[in-house]
Formats: sequence, structure tokens, C-alpha cells
Amino acid sequence: MNSIDLEKDIFPYDNDFFDVIIANQILEHTKELFWIFHEATRVLKVDGKLIIGVPNLASLHNRILLLTGQHPTSIKSASAHVRGFTRPDLLYFVNSCWPGGFKLIKWGGSNFYPFPPLIAKLLSSILPSMAWGLFMLFKKVGSYNNEFIQFPINENLETNYYTGED
Repeated sequence: MNSIDLEKDIFPYDNDFFDVIIANQILEHTKELFWIFHEATRVLKVDGKLIIGVPNLASLHNRILLLTGQHPTSIKSASAHVRGFTRPDLLYFVNSCWPGGFKLIKWGGSNFYPFPPLIAKLLSSILPSMAWGLFMLFKKVGSYNNEFIQFPINENLETNYYTGED
């Protein structure tokens, strides 16, 4: 298998090809979120599962950093991360771009910086929205008709997002 550019190449698979797609700790490194979701949704079967894992911009330690006038660790300017995620914002993105297309089945948090593993596991199960990482399980419930790639065009977003045309 040759490598592909996740942010501009067409995934080399037919529509409705995969039962499960996992995007774990990659979306925060990308700009072209609309294109990535377009391609992932295109190749995911109806009733297929999309599992997303991202650092949590709203984690407890990031909230404390902001309160003290410091930058959150998940989107520092001198790092490989180019975007931050919170549970509400990721849900808003998915539901705004493709209303009714995905159903959130389950979500949770993982790790709780700076606590040791046993305490972190307990805290992330009690306060998942403040955990270091967010994990979301979506089910594709509708037929996809390019909604993700059309969203930035229809909304006249000022930032130039890749829409599959050079």
C-alpha cells in the first residue's frame, strides 16, 4: 500500500467499504477536517462505526493553565498540534456538517494529567469531560451525499479549506 496524504488525497477505497474506522490522536495534527471527515464518511458503511480519540482542550490541567494565563498544552504554537477539541465542539462539528448522519453511541475520557494511573483512571471515569483525552464512538446512520465537503462552501467559510479541487 502506498502512502496517501490524509488531507488531500482520495482514500483508495470504494464507497461504503469499511465497517470500522479509527482516528486516534491524528485529527489534532490536521487542518483539513472537512476533507478527512468527507473521505472517512464516504468509505464507511451505513451502520459502520467511527471511533475518534483526541486530546481534550477542556481537560482540567488545560483549564488551570488558562486560568493562570498560560497556553493549553494541547494546542501550543510550537507543537505539532494545529487544532483543539472539546466534546461539545466535536459534536457540533459532526452534527452541523451532516445533521442526523452520525449518532453518538458512547463517549468517555482517558488519562487525567498529572495524576498517577490508578487515580487518573478513576478521575477520568468520574469526570470524563475533564480528562486529558476524549474518545467518541459514532455510528453512521444515513447515506452520505458529500455533506462534510459541501459545508465550508455552503457556509461561505472565510478560511480556504480543501474541497477536492486543485
